[in-house]
Amino acid sequence: MPDPSLIGLTGGIAAGKSEALRILAELGAETISTDAVVHELLGSDEVRARLVERWGDRVAPDGEVDRGAVGEIVFEYPDELAWLESVLHPLVGERVVGWRRGLSQDVEVAVVEVPLLFEGSMAEMFDATIAISAGDGERRRRADARGTGALEARSGRQLSQEEKSALATHAITNDGTVEELQAELTALYPILREAGR
Repeated sequence: MPDPSLIGLTGGIAAGKSEALRILAELGAETISTDAVVHELLGSDEVRARLVERWGDRVAPDGEVDRGAVGEIVFEYPDELAWLESVLHPLVGERVVGWRRGLSQDVEVAVVEVPLLFEGSMAEMFDATIAISAGDGERRRRADARGTGALEARSGRQLSQEEKSALATHAITNDGTVEELQAELTALYPILREAGR
């Protein structure tokens, strides 16, 4: 059995990446989210110790990493963000490589959600990429609904949705219903299966 097609999934904040990842899993893909991996790593003893060593106990006041405190530091000081990424990115990469190695022989499509796919150097490792985009009004509504708000501040380090879509193998506009997104991904899935062949 050949290796599965390895697909990178990205998109703007609140464009629908997580929903797309869920749908692709329902269609039969094995999936992993680098955001979820980062979340796990921030809960690990190793990463917590490094953050406390650099920033003091304020980032882990009760022995658990306070993501809000970390966020305040890294959004205010770009050098600190670069340092945090230098700690996390190699660990995330190891986790993704280990996940891929652990896939069973019958997996045809493996999808990795990477918010900063084209901003870093990961894009080259994929057989194909998907960029999910949505109109700013729709994204703002979704971000507000889940309590993340502040779209502009959070989007500042990302390429624009247009740039992501231009770089991606497949660009999907997600301004409609979940059912419409599902229909589009269902139509795309056979093409994804062939991407690594």
